[in-house]
Amino acid sequence: MQTKTKKLTLMAVLIAIGVLGAQFIWFPTGVARAFPVQHAVNVITAVLLGPVPAVVVAFVIGLIRNMLGLGSLLAFPGGMIGALLAGLFYRFFKRKGAAAIGEMIGTGVFGSLLSVPLANLLMGQKAGALAFVPGFLASSITGALLGWLLIKRLNRPPN
Repeated sequence: MQTKTKKLTLMAVLIAIGVLGAQFIWFPTGVARAFPVQHAVNVITAVLLGPVPAVVVAFVIGLIRNMLGLGSLLAFPGGMIGALLAGLFYRFFKRKGAAAIGEMIGTGVFGSLLSVPLANLLMGQKAGALAFVPGFLASSITGALLGWLLIKRLNRPPN
């Protein structure tokens, strides 16, 4: 069992990785930018800590990235919904791959669709219903696979 201090420390480290990773690893995907490290962190957090801490970590990463000018408001629906579904899928199926699939569905489908009204109302961007789906899918698939590979490696015993 993890103590509260260990859990908060791990969350802080994962937040730092997510924020720093956004500075160095990103690529353009049409109307949005892809930040695969965010999705990798979501998968890792979901497996190690569960759905609620994963959502908190995703929110704080999005908040800090926005405060530093490294992201947009679209980081919130994509990151948080992806983290939630990653945690719930892992909790339900007890498989690390399920967390990656939850991240892909949560961000790539639900997060992208919820980003449309957010972009229209708060950011002044006129976007169609499926405008963000390709970019969010590209970002979440690459990041979720990276997170899945890392989490598989973290839990292996040393050779």
